[in-house]
Amino acid sequence: MTAPKEKNGKYPEQELPESDIVSEPAAVYGSIYPLNLDETKRYTYADYLTWLDDKSRELINGFIRLMAPAASTRHARISSELVFKLTAFIKKRKGECLVFNAPFDVRLPNNKRETADDKIYTVVQPDICLICDLSKLDKNGCLGAPDLVIEVQSPGTTRYDATEKYDVYEKAGVPEYWLVYPIEETIVVYILQKNGKYDRGTVYEYEGKVPVKALEGLVIDLEELFGEFNNKPY
Repeated sequence: MTAPKEKNGKYPEQELPESDIVSEPAAVYGSIYPLNLDETKRYTYADYLTWLDDKSRELINGFIRLMAPAASTRHARISSELVFKLTAFIKKRKGECLVFNAPFDVRLPNNKRETADDKIYTVVQPDICLICDLSKLDKNGCLGAPDLVIEVQSPGTTRYDATEKYDVYEKAGVPEYWLVYPIEETIVVYILQKNGKYDRGTVYEYEGKVPVKALEGLVIDLEELFGEFNNKPY
């Protein structure tokens, strides 16, 4: 099934919130390590490493994006279940891929030669990422594109994940990008094409089964994934 187009032709039709948590001013903190960061300034990963306060941030092309507050119960359960399914499959097949969930830094250089901390302008913390090229891992996280990135949607992050992060992951060459919509019980999967662009996206709805391209043979059953929330307050 092909994802229905929105105005820009890339994203499924949905009601997007007027406000977005990532658009909040970046200079208002009030932590044990007060920082005077300029939301209009472009920063690098080297700068990012010096921010020792209690705020979670990402850098998109050098500009600060505040992370959303703690996830809802439903968001957390879905994320945990997906991590479990991916990890269990890898262990069963004795694979060498590793699964990580946030907070976990993924550094996305503009090109393979500019990997110094002061040359990297994009650092993200995906809800879930799968890494099969273990040479990309170091003590600080992942340097380079994961094989699969999954972002579980919250009301305040939908626009951010479907636009800014979509563009970042596409440019970085992430082969497979999932947007998981807990309330709609839907997953939209984007696959990177040979031209370096994502396809229009495929929508999988409740009772559907989502193949994991990065892990051949693994299929996520959406009725199983979302079924526990039937008649539940969370």
